[in-house]
Amino acid sequence: MNAGPATLRLPALAHDAVVPGGFGHGFEARAGQYITLIDLHGRQAGDFVAISRADPGEVLSPVETRRRNLSLFFALGDHLMSSEGREMFEVVADSVGIHDSNVPACDPTRYAVDFGVPGHRNCLDNMAEALTPYGIDALHVPEPFNFFQNGPVTADGRMAVTDPISRPGDHLVLRALMDVACALSPCPQDIIPGNGLVVTDMRIAVSDDPPTSLEG
Repeated sequence: MNAGPATLRLPALAHDAVVPGGFGHGFEARAGQYITLIDLHGRQAGDFVAISRADPGEVLSPVETRRRNLSLFFALGDHLMSSEGREMFEVVADSVGIHDSNVPACDPTRYAVDFGVPGHRNCLDNMAEALTPYGIDALHVPEPFNFFQNGPVTADGRMAVTDPISRPGDHLVLRALMDVACALSPCPQDIIPGNGLVVTDMRIAVSDDPPTSLEG
């Protein structure tokens, strides 16, 4: 049986929030600060977007990241790139190692048309609400990184979405390489696999110093 993820010791925090499952949260980080995302209960995907504080038109870009890293997926030590081809984040810790950058955010049409559930909470609206203070509306929310989401590519080249393998306490730590405004949406999907059919909370913490792992 695999051991659970190492417990994190977090330093003094500039920002700390538990984001309710199915809702969104906006926050800022300065260049050099560390953003720690924690899956509190396990098997919860979180859609994440970011914009440059200097230029809201420069956004975190899965496409540019795939081109830079020559991979559909990112790994420890990789950089997540901006739409201008600049390094926006560095991946400095990752206890699960499986994330997705191919699947778009769930949106109102997806639930209303595909699932027959109009009005269902969704990642697109969650992130748009979180970025409203920066002049971003739903039409201009960038394509997300889906942290902890298990989105394998099948042998015939198709995208699949299955339940995350993350366990309670699994975490991802990014170092911001520019001043950013970010939004996180613990995905509200509770109809098909993607969150174990149970939507749960995530924690976001921003610090000047990196967290340290305590093997437990």
